Amino acid sequence: MSSTFLTCRGVVKRFGPTVAVDGAGLEVEQGHVMALLGPSGCGKTTLLRLIAGFEAPDAGEIELDGRLLNAANTFIPPEKRRVAMVFQDFALFPHMNAGANIAFGLPRGADKRGRVAELLALVGLQGLESRLPHQLSGGQQQRVALARALASEPSVILLDEPFSNLDPSIRARVREEVKQLIHAIGITALFVTHDQEEALSVAQEVAVMMDGRVLQTGSPSQIYLHPTSRAVGEFVGNANFLAGTVRDGIVECELGQLKVNAGFEGVADVMIRAESLALSEETGTPAEVLSVEYFGHDQMLTVRLESGTLLHIRLLATPQLPPGQRVGVVVRGDVFAFPAS
Repeated sequence: MSSTFLTCRGVVKRFGPTVAVDGAGLEVEQGHVMALLGPSGCGKTTLLRLIAGFEAPDAGEIELDGRLLNAANTFIPPEKRRVAMVFQDFALFPHMNAGANIAFGLPRGADKRGRVAELLALVGLQGLESRLPHQLSGGQQQRVALARALASEPSVILLDEPFSNLDPSIRARVREEVKQLIHAIGITALFVTHDQEEALSVAQEVAVMMDGRVLQTGSPSQIYLHPTSRAVGEFVGNANFLAGTVRDGIVECELGQLKVNAGFEGVADVMIRAESLALSEETGTPAEVLSVEYFGHDQMLTVRLESGTLLHIRLLATPQLPPGQRVGVVVRGDVFAFPAS
């Protein structure tokens, strides 16, 4: 049975007048993989460094496996936290081969040769221990960095934008490999990313962070299908926003009267995902196709309503519609409403 293993309560970190982390709260279950998702500059890497012990919080508490890592008169140094970190640039020693890089993370007195062999096998790099970092691919370098982090048998592994330095052609494959590896080991992991696709596909839970605060935490489907604020809904996925008014479970907007579970009444920001819109030749709100982005498996249309409002619609790859085509826009999926900002 899982239990909360890593907890951040009201964590604050300032750098001069800048508040990088503003009362952030986080709970990670033991053995789970959580993504800390947010735009650049939102404080997510700073929070990771606070958990690792590379920075000390100005307020709040961080607890790992029932042990306070910081308090009024307590600060556990990084080397005593049983927390390992994989950096964005992998931070491998360029003059050391793969085996030596991994051995660097091992405690004194350990059977380094045997342990390095075990870790190389674990990350699928048998036979490559003599290669220098520049002789390895980006994916292989990342696996060496991961093996080095695992060498000390940490309780938690932290990964800072772990896939951002990889070539796009191999990124999806490598992140799937890392996902399978972390799940197979069963270690608790927290990774930072600004890539929503990465967060939703790799993690069991996602925490969305903005302006130094964690706005919502939940499973990938909860975050995507049930955002608790406009900010979360707008950041995660392709979303259209329209002005509307909610009354008696119905929101009225340019696309008509639509059912909504809003929990409030009055002026609203109406959010409809791109894939929740469709086209109809016979019904729907009149619009004109402005542009089409073709992705092979699907396409993203930008259409303009008669009012001038622009909407994005995600459809299957066929049929392809030319710019200037007149269409009718209909709602086929969930509708969200948030109190007007």
